Amino acid sequence: MKKLVIILWIAFVVCVIATVGLWFAMNNSNPEFEEVKAIVTSSETKQVVNKKTGSRTNFYEVKVRYEGKEYELKNPHNTYMYPEGKTVTAYLANDKLYANEEGVKTATPVAIVYFVCLFGSFGLLMAAAMVTSKNAQNKRLKEE
Repeated sequence: MKKLVIILWIAFVVCVIATVGLWFAMNNSNPEFEEVKAIVTSSETKQVVNKKTGSRTNFYEVKVRYEGKEYELKNPHNTYMYPEGKTVTAYLANDKLYANEEGVKTATPVAIVYFVCLFGSFGLLMAAAMVTSKNAQNKRLKEE
């Protein structure tokens, strides 16, 4: 049990260090994209209600047309900026259109690995804390 505690804490520290390094790499990355003008064909807000808590979450679906092809705009933060028929600035990268440059950055492979490490760090922290606590309880019970 003691070895597991040590392994989990070491994995947590390694994951945090990787997360910090990947954060810098993600923010310093300059993914290739093209700023284009697209026409909004539809925009819709879908609201989902959590039945347990009653909280509401909005999801924004915006569709745009660029060069005769229809795209779903990635990462729009609202729909009121995208009324039907309006020409908007979008960012074309990897055959997808994004609402802003940050959306392009967070869709890169280094950003995806960053988010995996970030959530992995939280998971490892919880696991290491639980196993450490259980190990301490077992140690106290053996002493009694």
